[in-house]
Amino acid sequence: MSATGPSKSKKTDASAAPPANRIAAVRRFNRFYTRQIGLLRKTYLDTPYSLGEMRVLHELAHPSVDNPTASDIGRALDLDAGYLSRVLRNFEKRGLVKRTTSRNDARQSHVSLTARGRKFFLPAEQRSQEDVAEMLSKLGESEQSELVNAMNTIERLLEKDDAATPPGRSYTLREPHPGDFGWIVAEHGRVYSKEYNWDRSFEGLVAQIVADFVKNFDPQWERCWIADMDGEPAGCVMVVKDEQPDTARIRLLLVAPKARGLGLGQRLTDECIAFARAKGYKKMTLWTHDCLKAARRCYANRGFKLTSSDNKMSFGQNVVAEFWDLAL
Repeated sequence: MSATGPSKSKKTDASAAPPANRIAAVRRFNRFYTRQIGLLRKTYLDTPYSLGEMRVLHELAHPSVDNPTASDIGRALDLDAGYLSRVLRNFEKRGLVKRTTSRNDARQSHVSLTARGRKFFLPAEQRSQEDVAEMLSKLGESEQSELVNAMNTIERLLEKDDAATPPGRSYTLREPHPGDFGWIVAEHGRVYSKEYNWDRSFEGLVAQIVADFVKNFDPQWERCWIADMDGEPAGCVMVVKDEQPDTARIRLLLVAPKARGLGLGQRLTDECIAFARAKGYKKMTLWTHDCLKAARRCYANRGFKLTSSDNKMSFGQNVVAEFWDLAL
């Protein structure tokens, strides 16, 4: 069983004009947030520069591509070329940035911070960290999580390029913490109900699988990974011993909607395969469904073969269950 990638069956009618009250709500939030983080001030973070200029320095301090050109910076920040050119010329005059002619194309120049530029930018970045820490410190632990999750939701919904990874979206893999197994059950129930209209019997099945894993866990042969994003679980997978000898089974692979577009499903699958091989398993097997298109592509790309399928009523829907195997 698995879920990687968003369902494509539900599309928003982009031609329908949104209600006026929703437009007003978004504008109200924009006004609130620009004031909240100080964007209306003439200078930003007590520097001589505006927010746009400081964002250019941030992109150079943490480039989204290696050896960025001015064009790369413009694309990353969606800045007007003329404005960006003026900003970079000003920074050059002040010794904050330097240009180096590209070896591959003499018409292009790579832009980077100078030692002076890095020295200037570091206190501003530290000030930004402190400002955000102060804002969050006024909230309780659960409120901080609620705020970060809401921000992730806004970012995910407004990100138009599915192939692009928004800056700052990253995850780490870890062992389960207290509460994570409950999250696995609840998130499976939420995702499959919303995206595939599966009923509560599926969530019950997941709860039983999780309970069996916790009760019978064999650390020598089994493993569970939690993908952590901003201190919150955003994905999971398990490897368990199968009833067949020398066989490992992948169970409960899930990528939460907020973590999609990062290649997390592929990473979790690769971790399972690497673990099984290291432990000496001879085969991997898994159970999934034909509606999980992204998951099926992931398995096929890693050499799994579809061995059988079964069309039947399950979880309140007519589904096609599939069984995939991989020789290790």
